[in-house]
Amino acid sequence: MKIAIIGAGLAGLTAAGALKHAGHEVALFDKARGPGGRMSTRRTETALGMAFFDHGAQYFTARDPDFAAEVARWQAGGSAARWPAAGADAWVGTPGMNAIIKALAADHQVRWTCRIESIAREVKGWSLRHSEGTEAADAVIVAVPAEQVADLVAVHQLDWAELAQATHSQPCWTVMAAFDAPVAIADDCLRTRGAIGWAARNSAKPGRTGPESWVVQGSPDWSTAHLEDEAEAVSALLLAELAAMAGGVLPATLSVQAHRWRYAMSGSAGRTAVWDGSLGLCGDWLVGPRIESAWTSGRALAALVVSG
Repeated sequence: MKIAIIGAGLAGLTAAGALKHAGHEVALFDKARGPGGRMSTRRTETALGMAFFDHGAQYFTARDPDFAAEVARWQAGGSAARWPAAGADAWVGTPGMNAIIKALAADHQVRWTCRIESIAREVKGWSLRHSEGTEAADAVIVAVPAEQVADLVAVHQLDWAELAQATHSQPCWTVMAAFDAPVAIADDCLRTRGAIGWAARNSAKPGRTGPESWVVQGSPDWSTAHLEDEAEAVSALLLAELAAMAGGVLPATLSVQAHRWRYAMSGSAGRTAVWDGSLGLCGDWLVGPRIESAWTSGRALAALVVSG
């Protein structure tokens, strides 16, 4: 069976891997320019060398034994490593968080910068419309954030669209800053300090090189309140919060950027995956806001497809 998967994040790629192993033909489509999604890593050239920022998910844990076994395979392949600073069971991608997605995507046919605008049931199978034409498939899997699901599936599965619309993600502003000297904060990770929901010395993550680099993420409430602010204003506000934790002053910046995630932390629809025989949904929003949830959902949907 030829299966089209909309969304090449961890959920979509996990489903793709299991389906390909079962003998299905899989093609993935993603609107992004390249691998990463919410497991993205940004590279920025500075006067002191390349700085690396995981500006989405900062780390992940592995509680389920099957997922832990998968993470061990990533570690053996060099795309993941433990990061004790964030916790005893904290893992990160190496040399960047997106290394995991890159490694998984390398095994598949993925069309990047391809936004699927609509899907339609045909007499036999499905057609997927995008800006350059259409694609045909026997089945379609939608593996995108909840907020993007309804537009694709409402005319085919209204109850699924309503499920997605009732599931709300939390936004997150992320500031990426490289400095010409170490920031005077002893810990590599800071959690829930005023406006800051998370801050981390990304240059201290395993496999990293380059100058002192920090990722500072606004708390969900703060990010919601400042969602439509300009990036420069957000950077100034969150770096002022970081400076307050560093004795009131920060080293000179080599680069500063901000990224707004409208759909950063998923909600939970109380499901694992859904499948009607030729159309399916998977993603962390069905399970809960953890990287492991995306993997669990993708694997569960693949099992439903394979079982018929």
